Amino acid sequence: MKLLLIAGYPDSLLNFRGQLLKAMLAEGMEVHVASPDLPANSLIRQMLEVLGAQVHEVPLSRTGMNPVVDLSSIYALWRLIRRIRPDYTLGYTIKPVIYGSLAAWIARVPKRFALITGLGYAFQGVGSERSWLKIIVQNLYRLALSKVHTVFFQNPDDESLFYSLGIMQKEKKKSVVVNGSGVDVSGFDVAPLPQTPRFLLIARLLGDKGVREYTRAATVVRQQHPEVQFGLVGWLDDNPDAISESELQIWVETGDVKFYGRLDDVKPKITESSIYVLPSYREGTPRTVLEAMAMGRPIITTDAPGCRETVIDGYNGFLVPVKAVDELVLAMLRFIEKPELISQMGIRSRQIAEEKYDVEKVNGHMLREMGIK
Repeated sequence: MKLLLIAGYPDSLLNFRGQLLKAMLAEGMEVHVASPDLPANSLIRQMLEVLGAQVHEVPLSRTGMNPVVDLSSIYALWRLIRRIRPDYTLGYTIKPVIYGSLAAWIARVPKRFALITGLGYAFQGVGSERSWLKIIVQNLYRLALSKVHTVFFQNPDDESLFYSLGIMQKEKKKSVVVNGSGVDVSGFDVAPLPQTPRFLLIARLLGDKGVREYTRAATVVRQQHPEVQFGLVGWLDDNPDAISESELQIWVETGDVKFYGRLDDVKPKITESSIYVLPSYREGTPRTVLEAMAMGRPIITTDAPGCRETVIDGYNGFLVPVKAVDELVLAMLRFIEKPELISQMGIRSRQIAEEKYDVEKVNGHMLREMGIK
């Protein structure tokens, strides 16, 4: 049996779907992956091939809505699918889901699946640009998801939203909620806590990730506790909601936040931290939160879709409202003023990661729903 996994970003194939690919290969499947930016000399391509996957580079831009370019992407995917003739297709992120599902339907792939890992820029915020984009994306989703057999969501809020917006039909329910992308708990050991409280955020530098709220909270907290450190791991993005380089430079110059740039391995920074913070406006299920939980770190995140599922408020961390800097500061101060909470809640985070988010359990659930396992 052949499966084609379609991605919009090559790094995600290993970082977020590596364990899923291994699980599929372990079931004896012939696994193909398709993504842009995978030339023959690509290290990611070579690592995927070592894993056992057959790799294909396809023209698929992550951003932009040029109809000519997007039609050419559908055509390229259709040609690839006709050549491979897979029994299954699975696309994740917006364009692979929409264009991959349509191409697979046109090519008459027997079993077509989609994974909604988050809603992104088009579904968040306000403004005329986002409103028009939201209408376009919703209609494209409506068309594409009508052509798949099962849609996987990473939290119940996103699933409910798709039904309430009419993107999917309630009378034809064909969706399943899984616990995010999971985390390899065996690969993320519990790390000793530093003596001084240290906060950490790992994210693309986007406004919707709550990066501005994090830096503002850091400034307020350090006025009272200058010994406390705030780390930021991330990178500038071409997303319309991206933080500008000049804004980032101002944060760095104030000294309230230490910026570490983009890291291939985040474990050392999680080890150096005490508390993981993600003030995001909305997520699928945030992978960095799961990794921090697996390493025994308490979490501060927002009471928002995808984020709220990871924290039992007051048990393994604290939930704060979206965009609420004052409440974020108060949550941080609770850990500083009662440091015993850090170890207590960190132990509980690890337990939740093992029980709910173990990647083997998550992948097993998906494969059973797809009829593979």
